[in-house]
Amino acid sequence: MPIFLKNLPPADRDQDLRVFMQFEAIANLRWPDDVVRQWLYDHGGHLEFLRDYEDLDLERIRWSLEDVPVAELESIPTGASDQGFLEEVAANHEYWLSKRPQRIQDAWKIQGTWLIPPIMISRNLLHPSNRGLQVIEGRMRTGILQGRRSGGLHVADKHLAWVGRPG
Repeated sequence: MPIFLKNLPPADRDQDLRVFMQFEAIANLRWPDDVVRQWLYDHGGHLEFLRDYEDLDLERIRWSLEDVPVAELESIPTGASDQGFLEEVAANHEYWLSKRPQRIQDAWKIQGTWLIPPIMISRNLLHPSNRGLQVIEGRMRTGILQGRRSGGLHVADKHLAWVGRPG
């Protein structure tokens, strides 16, 4: 039986993540902790975000930590509710990065990448004819990457990301 976002218990940010992960519907997904935290726990209450992925059968997704080539991230899309957000962040990447903790700024300057792998899915999960990846969570990180890359600043050739593919 498919599992959809609307069938999951809503995340209560006053509740510990470990308690949230023990709900049967969440535990049955068998997703990596980092994916559950970033997608379902941190953003489980944002209605627009939920609408973007409401028809996605979450049980079909199998996750792996992958090195994603920077070329694939240069034009990666995001959900319909955030159209234009990546471009906005990319255009103002220095500003957005300056608002992040120093350790994040240092990671971009020294390693040319993010510290926490974002969440991406294969677009064919959304529609069989779609190709490539789509960023679910980590839109700010991805926009900063795109802005740094287009601005000729140091960016690594590959970036670690959680990638969900049909399973």
